[in-house]
Amino acid sequence: MTLSRRAATEAWRLLGHLKETLGHPRRASWAVRSRRCRQCLCFMRKMLAAVSRVLSGASQKSASRVLVASRNFANDATFEIKKCDLHRLEEGPPVTTVLTREDGLKYYRMMQTVRRMELKADQLYKQKIIRGFCHLCDGQFLLPLTQEACCVGLEAGINPTDHLITAYRAHGFTFTRGLSVREILAELTGRKGGCAKGKGGSMHMYAKNFYGGNGIVGAQVPLGAGIALACKYNGKDEVCLTLYGDGAANQGQIFEAYNMAALWKLPCIFICENNRYGMGTSVERAAASTDYYKRGDFIPGLRVDGMDILCVREATRFAAAYCRSGKGPILMELQTYRYHGHSMSDPGVSYRTREEIQEVRSKSDPIMLLKDRMVNSNLASVEELKEIDVEVRKEIEDAAQFATADPEPPLEELGYHIYSSDPPFEVRGANQWIKFKSVS
Repeated sequence: MTLSRRAATEAWRLLGHLKETLGHPRRASWAVRSRRCRQCLCFMRKMLAAVSRVLSGASQKSASRVLVASRNFANDATFEIKKCDLHRLEEGPPVTTVLTREDGLKYYRMMQTVRRMELKADQLYKQKIIRGFCHLCDGQFLLPLTQEACCVGLEAGINPTDHLITAYRAHGFTFTRGLSVREILAELTGRKGGCAKGKGGSMHMYAKNFYGGNGIVGAQVPLGAGIALACKYNGKDEVCLTLYGDGAANQGQIFEAYNMAALWKLPCIFICENNRYGMGTSVERAAASTDYYKRGDFIPGLRVDGMDILCVREATRFAAAYCRSGKGPILMELQTYRYHGHSMSDPGVSYRTREEIQEVRSKSDPIMLLKDRMVNSNLASVEELKEIDVEVRKEIEDAAQFATADPEPPLEELGYHIYSSDPPFEVRGANQWIKFKSVS
């Protein structure tokens, strides 16, 4: 138990009176000793009451954990999910799905971790600990986020050996692909412990079978088709998820990638995260066709509720199975939303109404949707999910402390990790008289 400064001062004063009274009874009159003793007794009663409250709270928390452990939760539950719109497909993903308690708890923890991690990144950016760019899932450096169901749901529908490439809002995908929050936040703050050794920052993060965020709008899509080509060329039963936004969907290189993937029947899932407003222009004003799942024309497509993790998971499983069967590429449009503007300079309300934002926030928040399903189906209790929230917050705080205390990479390592070679070789930098050694 921690006392306030005022309470501690009062405690020392009363204890001093008690010592004086008991140690030197003749130095004070009976009335003074009696009054001081009453004060000490009063203080002791308050202390006992405070200790009792702390112990009672700990007991209640312990009892709560025992109750959660002893409660008979359901092992799984079946849910109806929104039917996907189809293009050039006779059948689509199922309209019902089974969620196990184990998976539900895992998805909830992952989505909360992504959200809290982005909240912390937002805070570190405003404190100027993160410098340069910091692209969060929601666009603006304000939360809560809304696109956690996309990154967690996509990961739930594929294998760890599959591949994923995306644009520069990559923090959530970096986490779901297996990197720790510590490595991600340290990368954002430019520290040696970051996933790219502090050299990539917000836009350039990498993990096993994850090819990072890419800063050029739409340029990751042809790269994703190339990764899918490698999967097919090497004869591996793997697919590549290639992500882009509705703003990038009008890039010509995306249609070139569609064409090559269809010609060569590449195992590529093209995924458009449609949050409806790009950088601040509604899709209706930016595109002649807002049916992004039909943009592949000759490539089959799905339009999916991107706010529902179960919809995303089932659609991804369906698309991955389609690609693995040798039929070629498929296109998915994830209909999602962002509550705030695209950047700090965008208030986000000049091109849409506050009522629209509030309606989505109150009805379609992905974490709340999953939480309600689990609680109402006896897959988890509110208390259990609150305990997960506390654990996630602690993990984020510990990672943030590491990300601010870890040293920055020294200047002499600027040319390291550019190429993977054995033995390492020298790389000439911008200054032709200075050479750097490439070390993998």
